[in-house]
Amino acid sequence: MPQHAHWSARVRKAWLHRNWLTCLLWPISQIYAVAMAIRNHAYRAGWAPVHRARVPVIVVGNIVAGGAGKTPVVIGVVQHLLNTGHKPGVVSRGYGRQPDTGADELPLAVHARSRTADTGDEPKLIHQATGVPVVVASQRWQAVEHLLATHPDTTVIVCDDGLQHLALHADVSIAVFDERGLGNGWLLPAGMLREPWPKGTGRHIDLVVQAVPAGHQRSNRVSPIRDGERVHVGTKKLAAYARNAAGVRVGLHALATKPTLAIAGIAKPELFFDMLRKQGVDLDETWSLPDHFSPDNELRSKLANILLRKSVFLTEKDAVKLFPLEPASSGDSDARCERPAVATEDQGWQHQLWAVPLELDIEPAFFQQLDARLSSRHGQKTA
Repeated sequence: MPQHAHWSARVRKAWLHRNWLTCLLWPISQIYAVAMAIRNHAYRAGWAPVHRARVPVIVVGNIVAGGAGKTPVVIGVVQHLLNTGHKPGVVSRGYGRQPDTGADELPLAVHARSRTADTGDEPKLIHQATGVPVVVASQRWQAVEHLLATHPDTTVIVCDDGLQHLALHADVSIAVFDERGLGNGWLLPAGMLREPWPKGTGRHIDLVVQAVPAGHQRSNRVSPIRDGERVHVGTKKLAAYARNAAGVRVGLHALATKPTLAIAGIAKPELFFDMLRKQGVDLDETWSLPDHFSPDNELRSKLANILLRKSVFLTEKDAVKLFPLEPASSGDSDARCERPAVATEDQGWQHQLWAVPLELDIEPAFFQQLDARLSSRHGQKTA
């Protein structure tokens, strides 16, 4: 495991308990708490402007750091809205973007051929999974206005990871937790909380989802996430198949007969590896990469060599950056450019790069309450 991944895993583990390290960081978390309180008051008092869109805005985000399963919830909400007759659009900051100088200040529409360096990996994944318009910008309210101007038939906006972005008004706010719950209950950096919970958040939280792996024992939570109100459970598991760059689907059990490498550039790589093993995949090697990593020539070339003798499993989030994979030459002036590769017989190694989808099954009551809140706050019923 690379050194950065080792320390990241160690910090996430420390956040689950109150130990010498988190106690040492606790005074800093109190400074952070004061700063958050001042910021939240500025918006509530009207000292800082809040933009209100002409259509309902649903904000989905994390109260905790370290990846709680927000993106699958966003995709699930969008798919539900499509099924109920809405025409949704998605806006995001596009965390991890590395566009040309100054370009990150301007709204940018996400397309199938967009570079993840320009859009970020999660917005591109959301666009590929749902097919709805997605716009990224450093200021999410600017992304909203750009999306509505270019897609005037949009009936609802879903804001990806915007619970702390108070400059955009939210009609419905959804907080996502994972199996860690509240951890040790402290704020960053002593704990995993981005905001004081349950009181002290910048927004009123309407719905709470706890996304947990299938089979996870939820009876031993560190503390209740929300007293007196329902926490909706979302069960996450890997699909029983994987797909390659050509769109071919193959069952995991069929692929598990070969030597395999698993790669994960997400907040919790070990979770992906564990879920693969539970699906019966025997991993003889794993690579933990930084969350939102940007692939370079060295990584592409290393992968190209490994793919000649092994199957490689990726998360879908990593696949948007590495599908289709081309070995980049050392003289390539733009290592970040994702060029389409034509699959031919002499490029068969590309077909051994497999993305394994993550499936999230959220209980129906969550969507019923979401529909009810949209209806009550806008005087109209969902289709």
